[in-house]
Amino acid sequence: MNKPKLISIFSTFFKVGLFTFGGGYAMIPIIQKELVKGKGWVSEEHFYDILGVTQSAPGAMSVNIAVLLGYQILGFKGALVATLGAVLPSFLIILGIAVFFVNFSENPLVEKIFNGIRPAVVALVAYAGIRLWQRTLTRKASYFLVALVVILNLFLGISPVLLILISATAGFFLYKQKRREAK
Repeated sequence: MNKPKLISIFSTFFKVGLFTFGGGYAMIPIIQKELVKGKGWVSEEHFYDILGVTQSAPGAMSVNIAVLLGYQILGFKGALVATLGAVLPSFLIILGIAVFFVNFSENPLVEKIFNGIRPAVVALVAYAGIRLWQRTLTRKASYFLVALVVILNLFLGISPVLLILISATAGFFLYKQKRREAK
């Protein structure tokens, strides 16, 4: 793999941040398309490993992805410019909206635009969820773990943080079991 230049990392993450509405989960398919398929900077398998790590880390997932991928691609400077590229469009858009929104907040056209964006965000999040489902749930034990986490969270109100720790522990033991079976 040829090492990309900082400007290439910045522009790639800026484009992702600029054209993604709906937060980190909506960014997943766009980041995957750009970095895995488009640039070839990381493999698809490695990308899904990174997603697992970034989802369990505190903070905004899109920032976590930018930091981790930027760092793995080009070290500390890569992490810095990837993060800046990912968050700068949102910052500029929010700043622009804050400055001008007061004048246009009740404009019917603006309301229609936001009403049109909402279903697209839901579709992007659903797409990312389906792709994650297909890639990560490859064993019966994984399906059991998903069901268990849903039940523990929805019906018993167990903290998501605790559920992530339980899932990470279960994943570790499932991985060890899989390695034993492969030998």
